[in-house]
Amino acid sequence: MFCSTIIPTVGRSTLSRAVLSVLNQNFLLDNFEIIVVNDSGQPLPEESWQISERVHIINTNRRERSIARNTGAAVAKGTYLHFLDDDDWLLPGALEEFWKLAQLNKGAWLYGSTHLVDRKGNPLIQLHHKINGNGFIQVMAGEWIPLQVSIVRSESFFEVGGFNPLVSGPEDIDLCRKIALKNDFVYTDTAIACIAWGQEGSTTNPDAHPEMSRWARENILNDQGVFSRMRKSATSSYWHGRIMRAYLTSLIWNLQRRQIFVAVSRGVFALGGFLLALHHATSRSYWQAVKAAYESEVFRQGFLALEQTPDLVSGEKSF
Repeated sequence: MFCSTIIPTVGRSTLSRAVLSVLNQNFLLDNFEIIVVNDSGQPLPEESWQISERVHIINTNRRERSIARNTGAAVAKGTYLHFLDDDDWLLPGALEEFWKLAQLNKGAWLYGSTHLVDRKGNPLIQLHHKINGNGFIQVMAGEWIPLQVSIVRSESFFEVGGFNPLVSGPEDIDLCRKIALKNDFVYTDTAIACIAWGQEGSTTNPDAHPEMSRWARENILNDQGVFSRMRKSATSSYWHGRIMRAYLTSLIWNLQRRQIFVAVSRGVFALGGFLLALHHATSRSYWQAVKAAYESEVFRQGFLALEQTPDLVSGEKSF
């Protein structure tokens, strides 16, 4: 089977839209399935899509979304796993585009562009990340590649242990970083999915998100091969500066927690990174990267453009 779409749900009314957006794909090969993981603790209302042979419903009873997704992945038959939230939906032709991409490339993480919409379905911005190949420093520095527009090779997912149930909120970012440590990205500019954006109705705690993301990033910095993979993904002075920031901020974070040996180790890597990229240190962009906060540059630029030109998306109501 080519792809398994896993949809964890807390019983939102938008679940049917999410499921039907996959069922209605005009995918000629027809080798896909949908696994709905009901984590609401209550039976789902009866819907016509539930009788489809493609749809399988399992229950996890309020175990939170990381466990719900891992449970769906454990029973999935697809070579690739696709994780779709119950308030988002696939665009027509998405599975066909993924199939074509998979025939040309054997990357572990295949993805496309994103339509962000508000909770009423109105368009906000489009995200075109364009990260191909080794994008490890990019995702470590805060770049966000949404799960909803991605398919992940099943064997790569299980090699990194799937979603960490201790990481609540940035668990998708954590998974992306873990896979990027040893695998490459493959990108298509084709729009894949619409993702609902906004705090209203969200199950993510925005206050806990930054610290949880920091903790998860620290765990990855402890893995073998991180420094080498970062350097190979640094394609400019700016990205070499991001490597320096990753280790300097980690040094400070560990000193604050009196984890002296870890802090010293981070300092050694920071110094090594500086010396190996010494010719980049004369660049202004290098030091801008050292000072800049962790964030998705594509995301930031998209919303900045929206603030400056609010009519930018006025003609895109159809998506």
